Amino acid sequence: MIASAPKLDLRVARTPEDLDGAKRLRYRVFIEELSGTGASSDHEKRLEQDRFDPFCDHLILVDLDRDPATLDHVIGVYRVMRESGAAEVGQFYSESEYDLSVLKASGRPLLELGRSCIDADFRGTMAMHLLWQGLGDYVTRHQIEIMFGVASFHGTSIGPLAEALSFLNGSHLAPAELRVRTVEHAYQSMDLVPQDQIDRKTAVRALPALIKAYIRLGGFVGDGAFVDHDFNTTDVMLIMDTARVTEQAKARYAKSMADAPES
Repeated sequence: MIASAPKLDLRVARTPEDLDGAKRLRYRVFIEELSGTGASSDHEKRLEQDRFDPFCDHLILVDLDRDPATLDHVIGVYRVMRESGAAEVGQFYSESEYDLSVLKASGRPLLELGRSCIDADFRGTMAMHLLWQGLGDYVTRHQIEIMFGVASFHGTSIGPLAEALSFLNGSHLAPAELRVRTVEHAYQSMDLVPQDQIDRKTAVRALPALIKAYIRLGGFVGDGAFVDHDFNTTDVMLIMDTARVTEQAKARYAKSMADAPES
């Protein structure tokens, strides 16, 4: 935990140091902490990066007491991609895992969320809540109606995740008009445990904080999981229709997000 409250600034990454700071934080979390391989990362400079970065905006939370030259000044990040960015690069990031046809055919403004993470020293603080506030402003500014993105369980062994995945599939499956599906060659069913055999309390406790927070806000999951060996995770697709989010749900979400480490 941090010893005293730092001065934090929330902004869209605007300098090379900001962008590399976001990539350095992602490296610490996804490569060093969660043991991902980071196939396209710069391991010498400790930057987790990929070909989608130039086409995304990076919402970052900056500790103003840290020197940007160290690249350790970014303590929180949310990478977001609008349809214009996806058109430039040729696809949304998550299209390598999920068929997004139903969302793209909806005609509603889309925003893909990804690479969300918080510095370990700032988890359990208001850092993630501040990022969410920034995301809310971004969504309003760009008139986004549907947010989506993969969120992860740590590890690639399905057995220990079976009850939690089955709970999501049985209780929070997206309606047909929003129900994306894992790409066929990698489809991992989430219908693994009969619903009447699920201990709901145990299943909810097993959910990563970020997934739990989105579900409490009214989010849905897509059909099927994706086992991502590069990042040592099992991914589910989360979809959120902003029109369904109530003020009461937003308040519950804000409380939950304070403890959410990464996506």
